[in-house]
Amino acid sequence: MNTQSTGLILEGGGMRGVYTAGVLRFFMDVDIYFPYVLGVSIGACNAANYVARQPERNRIVNIRYVNDARFISHRRLLFKGELFGMDFIFDTIPHELVPFDFETCMRSPQRCITTATDCRSGEAIYYEKEALGKAFLKVLQAGCSLPLIQKPVEHDGRVLMDGGLADPVPIQKSIADGNKRHVLVLTQPKGYRKKRSRLTGLVRLVYRRYPRLCQTLNTRHVRYNETMDLIDRLEGEKNVLVIRPTQQIAVRRTERDKDRLYALYDQGYSDGQARYKELCSYLKADANSSPN
Repeated sequence: MNTQSTGLILEGGGMRGVYTAGVLRFFMDVDIYFPYVLGVSIGACNAANYVARQPERNRIVNIRYVNDARFISHRRLLFKGELFGMDFIFDTIPHELVPFDFETCMRSPQRCITTATDCRSGEAIYYEKEALGKAFLKVLQAGCSLPLIQKPVEHDGRVLMDGGLADPVPIQKSIADGNKRHVLVLTQPKGYRKKRSRLTGLVRLVYRRYPRLCQTLNTRHVRYNETMDLIDRLEGEKNVLVIRPTQQIAVRRTERDKDRLYALYDQGYSDGQARYKELCSYLKADANSSPN
């Protein structure tokens, strides 16, 4: 199977990213490894385990601990301003409970790119794993830090938050990096569009030190919907292959129901499996016919 010049792009979506984990598990079961992997928010975490060749780790990390207060706690959100226990998720779990194979990830020839949003400029920043080294997990944390429920993360002179704020599905980044084909794993069904946030006033108050971030947050829905329109057009032209939920499973961004999460994981695996022949045909197609 020819994956050369193909970018794999993984959308975020909080706990809906369990769907992506299922798709990636199928890819790993049939030995499909893309040379270029670009992840957003939880999509970046899924990408890391995929590149590290740890097929079960996404499922274990994202489901086993959801009812552990160290993972999600509304009490911690109230008193410390963090819903997710980032120290637990990005330190205790990868170093003690479910070890992350850092060496394999770094040694892999696959490019693995994490997206974050710069709070001062409001723009997307893209980090390559090799350039990060030991800071890899820190930047993954930054790329998953959603506004109002997580704190920004400082790295290399920047203040960073969730990458999906500035670039929700970075298809344009993949194109700019020279990929001729693009496989996208999205976490919302076809036709989904975002609405304008009702928290605009609160965002301006909480992040008043970062006016460009506020602007990015307030126009997020416009950027997302324009990206979805572009993806729908490219998909209709057979220039991208999109795997997205074929059935609507009621899973919230902060879902804690394990049965729903396992069902979503299984759906991701099944949807990936159902698109396998189409994926093989797409990857065999003449790369020069795709947009650049």
